[in-house]
Amino acid sequence: MLIGTGVDITEVRRIRQAVEKWGEDFLKRVFTEAEIKNAKTKTSFYQHLAGRFAAKEAIFKAVGDNQLSWQDIQIHNDQQGKPVCLFLNGRGKNINVHISISHVKTYAVANAVVTKKS
Repeated sequence: MLIGTGVDITEVRRIRQAVEKWGEDFLKRVFTEAEIKNAKTKTSFYQHLAGRFAAKEAIFKAVGDNQLSWQDIQIHNDQQGKPVCLFLNGRGKNINVHISISHVKTYAVANAVVTKKS
């Protein structure tokens, strides 16, 4: 059963500006430790973060739960490289999230489809 869909596009420069202005405070507010650690291994650090940011925003829109926070969602890649949403802090127990992320030098976009677990 479909719960919702969401899409988000993010300017990479806005993520860069936020990191340059607020540094680790911004990173730790929006991303989990695992997401930050993974992003720091990427040559396209800001594009990678922008993709994760867009994915979280798309998930927020699709889930429609205003109690869901940045730290309740972790985006990682499976062994094949597919982006996967992991819910933390006891959230998202009865839902599946399917996400897709893409980015270029200046923009990142993500799409989320949320279904009820059967």
